[in-house]
Amino acid sequence: MKKILLCCLLAVLGCGLATLSAKEPAKKKEKEITTTVFMTDIHCEGCANRILNNVPMLGKGVKDVQVDVPTKEVTVTYDASKTSPEKLIEGFAKVRVKAEVKPQQ
Repeated sequence: MKKILLCCLLAVLGCGLATLSAKEPAKKKEKEITTTVFMTDIHCEGCANRILNNVPMLGKGVKDVQVDVPTKEVTVTYDASKTSPEKLIEGFAKVRVKAEVKPQQ
């Protein structure tokens, strides 16, 4: 009786392990790192600091923010699978900065 139970247990375990190894691991979403330049209404270092101190408010996936006050440009590097330029513009509005995507030349 013990041998029969042991054989059944080994058979069940063998089938269970076989199905576990046959499954493919879940694929993570590929990161799509993108850089977009925005034209803004900033006019001083205070405005630039307001953006830099509130980077999380711009949106998820923001990796880097560079502010150029003389040209009023803000360059944002972000994960495109987590956010978009439209969502970033909404994020700028949260920190009271008007922004639009700079047209490519």
